[in-house]
Amino acid sequence: MSQLIEHQSRKAARILDSARELVLDHGVRKVTVSEIARTAGVGKGTVYLYWPAKEDLILGLFARELLTLVDEIIARVTADPAVVLPHRLAPLLIRTAEKLPLAGRLYGGDPDLLRLLTQQAGDRELFARTRPSALCNAVMPILHRHGLIRHDRPWPDQAYTVHAVLTGFGTAMSDPATAPLGVDDPYEVLADTVAQLLEPPVAPGGPAITAAAADTIGVLRDTRDAVLELIERSQVTGE
Repeated sequence: MSQLIEHQSRKAARILDSARELVLDHGVRKVTVSEIARTAGVGKGTVYLYWPAKEDLILGLFARELLTLVDEIIARVTADPAVVLPHRLAPLLIRTAEKLPLAGRLYGGDPDLLRLLTQQAGDRELFARTRPSALCNAVMPILHRHGLIRHDRPWPDQAYTVHAVLTGFGTAMSDPATAPLGVDDPYEVLADTVAQLLEPPVAPGGPAITAAAADTIGVLRDTRDAVLELIERSQVTGE
């Protein structure tokens, strides 16, 4: 069976779409397999052809969002290596994560979803790795090595600063009503903040950016492979 079974089965695709809609509307706890099947227009037994339990279906659903996030970043860096520059990468991570509805529900503090996704230690570690701040921190050693991050500040301080800035901006952007008035483009503010905090005064040359982009794509592909393994583990391996 393909890792993404929705590419092989329209029924599986409908089940995933229905589960996503119901979880977003009602939360994890209130959604049942019977309700998912009814919404998808399939029998309850059909759901179990693809996923052993509701929890596995929701886990696989969330992992697919992570896959979308990582694929988007890989595609953008591949198309334009300069995207790895901190002032461009940080806003891209936040902007891309904002488009993922289940991630928004998780980061908004849905306790049932959080509990389900963190039952296994390996899953907890993977979800932590795919937060925007964690992805940025994973890439920072690469940028530092290629001279795209300033060297006059301790590395732990820089990593902590990025985590704090991205977490704060992500929280603020997820609830615009709480943000101060008069900010036309918060992503531009984020880009300027990150540039001042991390980037050297002299812009690096093209070869350094190209090499950093290639190394970054390698790290992101490793993360993508881990997400695909989680998707495969969450579903029935044979019909």
